[in-house]
Amino acid sequence: MNVKRRDVIAGLSASLVLPSYSWAGAEAAVSSLTLGEMQLQTLSDGHLTLPRSMLFAGLEPEAVDQILQAQGIAAGPMQPPINVTLMRHQGRVVLFDTGSGPAFQATAGRLSAALDAVGVAPDEVSHVVFTHCHPDHLWGVLDDFDDPLFPNADYLMGQVEWDYWFDPDTAAISGDRASMAVGARRRMEMLEDRIALFRDGEEILPGVAAHATFGHTPGHMSFELRTANESVMVGGDAIGNHHVSFAEPGWPIGTDQDAEAAAKTRIRLLDMLSHGHMRLIGYHLPQGGIGRVERQGDSFRFVSEG
Repeated sequence: MNVKRRDVIAGLSASLVLPSYSWAGAEAAVSSLTLGEMQLQTLSDGHLTLPRSMLFAGLEPEAVDQILQAQGIAAGPMQPPINVTLMRHQGRVVLFDTGSGPAFQATAGRLSAALDAVGVAPDEVSHVVFTHCHPDHLWGVLDDFDDPLFPNADYLMGQVEWDYWFDPDTAAISGDRASMAVGARRRMEMLEDRIALFRDGEEILPGVAAHATFGHTPGHMSFELRTANESVMVGGDAIGNHHVSFAEPGWPIGTDQDAEAAAKTRIRLLDMLSHGHMRLIGYHLPQGGIGRVERQGDSFRFVSEG
């Protein structure tokens, strides 16, 4: 077997520097939740390192700093955690997204170690469900040798998301997203024969319903996990942080491909979660990402249960 040359990109921004980072001592299984017969855990893939300018370009710096300081976030680059959800239910072992893999950022790509820590071998994963095709969600589908990390899994993705990233014209877009598109397309080609595509509202697995949350990417999907009396929303990047996007959900975020659509989606989702008292699992939210959304006037607050 020949080791193939990696796609190594500078990150999502030309100003992004990838520092060295040791994961020693980090928690692999960050948080857990029992939902009827469903056993859920969030596993740490490490964290991203992003310049503030990438997330908050165009926003008033003083207003952003006020929100961040109230959350105890120090000056400097943002370091959002990466929480991959593992679900065990009715004999299935399901991952929602696959983390970053070895070719994205040095601070990420720790999912294999996290799975090992909770006693799950990659060949035991039966299903992989994708929220969207950004590197920190899709690229971990391949191992260090560019082979599928989960050889026995079936793969599921929203039809709109697949069509966008698999379109050859998408790779022709300018700027940083071009590298993301090329990397996504290469991995999708390796999954093409094993992918099942779905649309909004479909039950893709028993107790798992697709929920369209477009805007962060053209076909971003969240997933409602439901038992008889309880439910939880695996939100992906529909709500990508626990500070600015809760305090001012209508403000644009730089990592959203369609910032206006993403803001509308975010407001709708936050309102639904707070009104229905439904738990949220956020891919980049703190302490494992499991918590509840509370409304505070026109703003919201994330209450972690991790």
